[in-house]
Amino acid sequence: MTGHGEFAEEREWTQCPACRALIYGKRLTRSLQVCPECGAHHRIAAHERIAQLLDDGSIELVEPVVADFDPLDFSDTKPYVERLAAARRKTGLDEAVVLARGTVDGNPVVVAAMDFRFLGGSLGSAVGELITIAAEIALAGRIPLLLVTASGGARMQEGVLSLMQMVKTSQALGRLDEAGVLTISVITDPTYGGVAASFATLTDFVLAEPKARMGFAGPRVIQQTIKQTLPPGFQTAEFLLAHGLIDAIRPREELRATLARLLSLGGGRDIPAQERPAEAADGVIRNPGRLADADAWENVQKARDVGRPTTLDYLSRVFEDFEEMHGDRLGGDCGAIVGGPARLDGRAVMVIGHQKGRTIAELSLRNYGMPTPDGYRKAARLMRTAAKLGLPVITFVDTPGAHPGIEAEEQGQAIAIAENIRLMAALPVPVITLVSGEGGSGGALALAVADEVLICANGCYSVITPEGCAAILWNDPGMAPAAAAALRVDAKQLLRMGVVDGVVPEPDGGNQADHLVAAQRVHKALAGTLRRLSEKDGAALVAERRTRFRSFGAVDVTGSESERHRQR
Repeated sequence: MTGHGEFAEEREWTQCPACRALIYGKRLTRSLQVCPECGAHHRIAAHERIAQLLDDGSIELVEPVVADFDPLDFSDTKPYVERLAAARRKTGLDEAVVLARGTVDGNPVVVAAMDFRFLGGSLGSAVGELITIAAEIALAGRIPLLLVTASGGARMQEGVLSLMQMVKTSQALGRLDEAGVLTISVITDPTYGGVAASFATLTDFVLAEPKARMGFAGPRVIQQTIKQTLPPGFQTAEFLLAHGLIDAIRPREELRATLARLLSLGGGRDIPAQERPAEAADGVIRNPGRLADADAWENVQKARDVGRPTTLDYLSRVFEDFEEMHGDRLGGDCGAIVGGPARLDGRAVMVIGHQKGRTIAELSLRNYGMPTPDGYRKAARLMRTAAKLGLPVITFVDTPGAHPGIEAEEQGQAIAIAENIRLMAALPVPVITLVSGEGGSGGALALAVADEVLICANGCYSVITPEGCAAILWNDPGMAPAAAAALRVDAKQLLRMGVVDGVVPEPDGGNQADHLVAAQRVHKALAGTLRRLSEKDGAALVAERRTRFRSFGAVDVTGSESERHRQR
């Protein structure tokens, strides 16, 4: 039987360390060393991990020479060199990392998989060297890097030189960022100390197995140092996800498929879409004269209808292969913002949007579509990743505004919005925004600094809600209809002013009446716009985007409106 902390081998019977159930060995092997009774993910060796993840026949082990390293001539109850020799005899490994090249569903990847059996996967000089070599191989070949982590922390027998490996590995990941090479980490149980505080958490996407633990200080150190009682589930993957510190939790049986989708983003493998004429109409109305006059207040009510498709609805109908990513990596994950990589007609893109919901429970969970600072910071993180990987950014705007609360102000709501606006203005990739419902104030603008801003026909976009404007300027909330008309929040007026570039028609009864038709029209509009914008390089996109927003409110020497807006 295997005890807790040991690695499962295919014995006739094995006892699960979590639920204590006896499991037939072959059954445990078939379930990828996941207990079929309780779902506990047993630890597995590095070679077994590589075999599970990479395609059969594609695995090429990379075995650089790693020298023995005992800089301190260290000895506790036995000399460090003896501990190394014992670990090698026990595991058959030279060190706590195994390197390989191969493919996952045909997508090339360099893998560095840690093995906890070897001195607890501790981060020593050899481990730092192997992780760095893996990063350098990925850099040389422009191949995505996958890190599978398992570590108890720094290798104390190497003293401060172990600490220096955190810098060595972190700067190796930084070079991959500079080169636009995709990086992914898979957190397995446990991942602590110097590994967690360096390469494990510096990747573009951080996945974790269920209940995998990760942190800087382990629970025992925390309890002994500050005498604090730790909450249930502390530092588990579920805790980390709730606090915005990882992107997603994936059971072992789903991990390979998820990795294949993510790796395809960085391998230059756009999926061929059905051939469409490049000049095909996108269905977008760009002439305000083609739009009927609308009652602005009625338009606001239609934009707010809870039956309208949400961002997640569009993601399921307009895009393929969406992988939702969570968290701002700073301690929060706002449900009012959703996002992650997806495909539009086979083209890899990054999609980010406000999410309201329909039921009272979902609306409350999503904060009625009003993001907090961690929501905007999550969006910013995904946009930076898109810029690094060269992915176009598509945003969906549907919010009454940013969350107006004490905690939001304490956490820097204004700063988060300002940072997003500045970031979007400089993204060197195509950026498209669709105002799918309500576009409220700076909370909407933080996702709407785009090359082209489209709006659904019954959408609205305003500096403030009509009710807020009426309360402030008329001192009478009942004047909201008059305020809506005065603010010119409807699609026709927004198009006339040049605030939006085009209007996506809605079916009879509005998008809420027919989600399928709504999705088809949005798909056509986004795909056509993306085709056009993709013909421009990054520098041209940024220059034109800045010119676009520079023109708002500008006047020429005669004092008339800017030429751009007069032409509209």
